[in-house]
Amino acid sequence: MGSNRRHAFYGAPEGVVRAAMDECAAFGTVTARSRIIQTPAMGAAQRRFANAALVLQSELDPPALLAALKRTEREFGRRPGQRWGDRVLDCDIVLWSGGAWRSKGLTIPHAAFAARRFVLGPACTIAPDWRTPPYGLTLAHHQARLTRPRPLPRGAPFA
Repeated sequence: MGSNRRHAFYGAPEGVVRAAMDECAAFGTVTARSRIIQTPAMGAAQRRFANAALVLQSELDPPALLAALKRTEREFGRRPGQRWGDRVLDCDIVLWSGGAWRSKGLTIPHAAFAARRFVLGPACTIAPDWRTPPYGLTLAHHQARLTRPRPLPRGAPFA
């Protein structure tokens, strides 16, 4: 989850994320929470983000959980707007213990999670050994691919 806009009650984005993590307990049991990290803005967003991850055990299936998370975003003041723009709260389901899930409006694992440091950084602090479909790589493996430069193969043209 992430935020890069102040909230009238919860204050700075860090407070918004902390409060949203607390709200997730209404959907099940929060078994792990990452610390909140600051990350650069992406796309049209203008301000840095506060991002975090949590592990939630829930009886809700992924579409029901997504609906609950989107309702929480609206309750925190999120309004439809520019894609990749500034937002008070953004909540996503990145991974699920049941493996892969695909339905209208929801794909798990999240299509771009492996390329996003703002997802992998917090997630690795609480679940580095979580294996992801379809290849079974751990979150730590994905993080290493993003953070450790790999040499070009022999004979490869210069990048």
